[in-house]
Amino acid sequence: MYKVSTLDIDYTEYDPFVELGIDRGASTPEIKKAYRKLSKIYHPDKETGDPKKFMRIAKAYAALTDEESRKNWEEHGNPDGPGATQFGIALPKWIVEKQNSVWVLGAYALAFLVILPVVVGTWWYRSIKYTSDEVLLDTQQLFFFFFHKTPNMILKRVIMILSGAFEFEKSHNSEIIERESDNEEIPILIRDLQHTHLNEKNKERPLCFPYSVKTRTLLHSHFSRHDLPPKTLEQDKIYVIKTCPYLINEMVNTVAQLVALAHAGRVSHMPRLETVENCMKVSQMTIQALWDNKSPLLQLPHISEDMLRHFVTRKRNIRTIKQFASLKEEDRRSLLRTLSDDEYHDVINVCASMPHIEMNVDASVLDDGDTTITAGSIVTVTVELVRKNMEDLFDIEVPTVVDDSLGLADGDGPVVDDNEDEETEEKSEVSESGDKNDTLQKKVHKPWEKQAKKKNKAKGKSVSKTKKKPIKSVIPVKKPVTEETGGEKEQEDKDQKTDMTPNGEIRARKKKDKTENSDDESHSDDAKSESDDESGKEEDESKNSKSLDDEDDWLKFQEQSKKDNSLETKSKESHLVHCPYFPCEKHEWWWLYVADRKNHLLISAPLQVCSLKREEEIQVKFSAPQKPGSHTYTVSIRSDSYIDFDITQNIKLDVKEAKKVESHPQWEEMSDDEDKDKEDSDESSDEADYDDSDE
Repeated sequence: MYKVSTLDIDYTEYDPFVELGIDRGASTPEIKKAYRKLSKIYHPDKETGDPKKFMRIAKAYAALTDEESRKNWEEHGNPDGPGATQFGIALPKWIVEKQNSVWVLGAYALAFLVILPVVVGTWWYRSIKYTSDEVLLDTQQLFFFFFHKTPNMILKRVIMILSGAFEFEKSHNSEIIERESDNEEIPILIRDLQHTHLNEKNKERPLCFPYSVKTRTLLHSHFSRHDLPPKTLEQDKIYVIKTCPYLINEMVNTVAQLVALAHAGRVSHMPRLETVENCMKVSQMTIQALWDNKSPLLQLPHISEDMLRHFVTRKRNIRTIKQFASLKEEDRRSLLRTLSDDEYHDVINVCASMPHIEMNVDASVLDDGDTTITAGSIVTVTVELVRKNMEDLFDIEVPTVVDDSLGLADGDGPVVDDNEDEETEEKSEVSESGDKNDTLQKKVHKPWEKQAKKKNKAKGKSVSKTKKKPIKSVIPVKKPVTEETGGEKEQEDKDQKTDMTPNGEIRARKKKDKTENSDDESHSDDAKSESDDESGKEEDESKNSKSLDDEDDWLKFQEQSKKDNSLETKSKESHLVHCPYFPCEKHEWWWLYVADRKNHLLISAPLQVCSLKREEEIQVKFSAPQKPGSHTYTVSIRSDSYIDFDITQNIKLDVKEAKKVESHPQWEEMSDDEDKDKEDSDESSDEADYDDSDE
């Protein structure tokens, strides 16, 4: 560095005219004259010679007389052409100065010996405090303790445990803000939410700490859709609600781990199925800001609790969104007649975008040999999920003939009458001549889509129905045998056709007599060759069958590996959730698990499906029961965002007794080898003892 600092380099542009000491308009004779004059002075053989100066003069002369050198000089500034690109580091001069060397060394020591270890240590200390899902390890231990303590946990208890997470405590999370106004606002809010049973007087630690009581109060106010002060508690509630989803997911995973530990005999109490399902309910309540006992219709916009009394009357019983979507357009509009057209369209648009899940389940044992389910075997449940929009349930009215005697069109549902005779239906009169256009009702198009889109959708559905999956099959066809037999028959037919004359019959007899003698002689040779050919064919067929089996096994293995890694590699994006009370965007996620509802047991760990856009195929594996017989399990798909959108399907397992493992010849050979080794070792030890005794 010191040497670099002492270098003094001045950049000067190379000019051949300056080197030769001539004007830019000099002619070729003048250039040659100047070169000869300078070369006599600076040539290395002369006493006044200077090799470097002479080299520069020679380059200048070449640059002005040689075309290629002149071109290089004009383009690159050098008669020799472009030079090699050089890179360097520009260091400030004060760094390499001698009087500053002590300070530079001190700065390096401070950076590498103090600052860098502190930064790395701080990062490491913070990283070991969190799990892979960015949950505090202290919070994970808290969940483990309470779920093990209370195997059958009710919904309010789950909310209480959630509010005790250390993510909401200031000493564990610096983002938490403690305000002086909390001492005044929290007691007032607790008094307003007494009907929700906060249980704020609980004495369990840390559930009795102020941060836990505050968090629990904010959660109850969120579920009740209670208005809060916008600058204080509302800001705290937004932070709590944003943090809850991954904490609830950690609660579900903790319960699944406790179930696995209980099956292994490492934990005394096994959590019940209701515990994990209550955790999933809390996730739905958090996203939709609703209690579990409220109507799921409140998830739709502009619908209040006062309007729900029109949904349940003597003539109708509409309690779910699916039932609401299955109504006719006229019935839906009459139920929401108090809404404006824009508000009604908002309701229909949101309802149409909500999910409608179809699930197909198949349980089997993946084994090349025997696929029967035996006690303790690994059962693979293949679940095919198809996600559609709720608009598929909307009633699409088709032209129907009106019946005057009933006053209804064929296929109409119950008549809508709200209390009250406020709405009257106009009946169409059908003439005896009966014009078809008068007797058909007009199609009522959906208000959120155009007629052209509906036609395209119908075409798309018809095309999708006609598609069939190709079926691969391997059918052995014996082509060589058929060709040979066919060729022999054709040749015999030709001989018969050409030799139908009496002379032809005599020729045929002579041929037969000759061939009989030759056949007797070559019979033994043919038998040997045929046996060799048959053995060769059998070997080829066995090799081909083995190669086909290996290819099939390899393809199955590849498909299985793709299915196993599909959920890990796919992005966690699906359809957006309608959640106006949730502070940020939320995608539809689902929990898939197998349960034994009769015994209140969780059979398989809940698998989170985060990429269900249209279709998804998922495999869930678990151990079959140890007792033979018929067992009924339930496959459940549960949303983490919507209330009352869960789907269950029962599967029956006919479990047989496990087969006894028969001894294999290879095992017998291994045992014989082990016995021989033992005998040899015993003999060698006896010989050693004998030798010792002789000595």
